[in-house]
Amino acid sequence: MSLVEYAAILGAGILAGIINVVAGAGTLITFPTLLALGVPPVVANVSNTVGLVPASVTGAFGYRRELRGQWRAVAVMAAFSAVGGIIGGILLLALPATSFSFIVPFLLVIAAVMAAVQPRVARYVRRNAAAHEQADDSTRAVTFGLILGVLATGVYGGYFGAAQGVVLLALLGILWSTDMNRANGAKNVLAGTANVVSAIIFISSGTVDWRIAVLVGIGSAIGGVIGARIGRRLPAPVLRAILVIVALTAAVILFIG
Repeated sequence: MSLVEYAAILGAGILAGIINVVAGAGTLITFPTLLALGVPPVVANVSNTVGLVPASVTGAFGYRRELRGQWRAVAVMAAFSAVGGIIGGILLLALPATSFSFIVPFLLVIAAVMAAVQPRVARYVRRNAAAHEQADDSTRAVTFGLILGVLATGVYGGYFGAAQGVVLLALLGILWSTDMNRANGAKNVLAGTANVVSAIIFISSGTVDWRIAVLVGIGSAIGGVIGARIGRRLPAPVLRAILVIVALTAAVILFIG
């Protein structure tokens, strides 16, 4: 790779880190960038996943206060998210690369739709929270349906992962807690868990391009710091529109190709 390509990956990582703080789904920036640079889809996906591990861990750690008193329930859900992440990671490596190349455009479209509807999800959770603000059961017990949903999103996260957090937030806000911050904290833990276990599988497989992983990791860490300081001053709808446009453009290119 040239210095320009290294800079592009680092820049994409920084932008992804900022967007993850402001709107989520930063993978929709890094993954298409890697594809545009000619990185094979599977290598791009696994390297991007490994590179985003530090951001996943710090994001989960940052919400520890919101989850006080709920760690047992979160641990149960995290266990199933981990199982899903393992299944998704194994599927990615076990299936032919052509299978991933075929399905990823559809996943990009789904991820773009999820990023686009994220404000509606957030508004629903807030409305639901307002309706229950006087109730004592704003956080409910973990149900079988919730476990199945977490397991399914874990599989998706291990296999591809873009906008996984948006799906999790909707799932948790509807079936578990109407407290927006608590649901968001649990979402970070569950998505981070699926990301970490799938990253371990990818590292063990030897398919990671460590140049990409390190650059994405450094960039996303820098972007996370920037996003925490100034990200909420930026127009989230504009950033979300960028996510959708980038994802759909990449999907179209892959469909044509």
